Amino acid sequence: MKICVRAHDLGKMSASALAAAAADYGFDGVQLVLGKAIEGQTGAPGSVTASFAQSVRETFASGGVEIAMLGAYFNPVHSNKSLVASNIEKFREHLRFAPLFGSRFVGSETGSFNDDKWTYHPQNRTPEAFAEVSRIFGDLAVSAKQYGSNLALEGAWGHCCWNPGTLRRLVDSIDNGHVYVTVDVYNYLYEGNYARHTEIFDECLDLFGSKIVIFHLKDFVVAGGALRQVGLGQGIMDWEYMIPRIAERCPGAYLIFEGVPPLNMRSSYAHISRLLGTLL
Repeated sequence: MKICVRAHDLGKMSASALAAAAADYGFDGVQLVLGKAIEGQTGAPGSVTASFAQSVRETFASGGVEIAMLGAYFNPVHSNKSLVASNIEKFREHLRFAPLFGSRFVGSETGSFNDDKWTYHPQNRTPEAFAEVSRIFGDLAVSAKQYGSNLALEGAWGHCCWNPGTLRRLVDSIDNGHVYVTVDVYNYLYEGNYARHTEIFDECLDLFGSKIVIFHLKDFVVAGGALRQVGLGQGIMDWEYMIPRIAERCPGAYLIFEGVPPLNMRSSYAHISRLLGTLL
């Protein structure tokens, strides 16, 4: 399996420096958010060209690093509809250029009526919220098919697709063969359910199966009644249980470190590599 990293967790720098940094840690690929990772790039509509996409792909490929996913995360139910429209166009443009980046997937979460906070709001769990999210991503799925690309959609407890079952409903409602899933177990957790994280993980495997193309890898501790992210292997996330099941059920999925501090990057990589190594 390929171990990857969210590129801007390494810092914002030139494409060549990013590729070198990822390769130095041993990563096979990156999740690339252009405006957060590459100097001089905003990722805004109109800022990406075919030549730029090809150049970035070649730069990463020369270092043996794949671009596993383009991140174009946006809030489809934000109250600023002009911002939503701009972000939809940005996502569509990423779908168009994803093949030139060498990436099969463009990713997003499903948003919240709390706008920029991306936190729980009671309106998130209404039929109207689901209908709007389905409408927007359904239209983008049509674009994905047109451009030979794919959506990678991700749920989270505070968002409109707040549990695996709701995300499954979304996928079923818009799937045209170009809609896939990113599983981030940590995203589904809060103070009241974190002890059930392996059950939630198993539910994701059962609900999505081969639709899962990315697993975001995170670890956490509970401090002061709140969940706090730490390096992989330093918290209570049971990767010893989950990694073998990922390898068995979704062997082609990317394992992507997300939010791992650089200070913990090498130890986290060693931890996951060791778990994968025991399966050989």
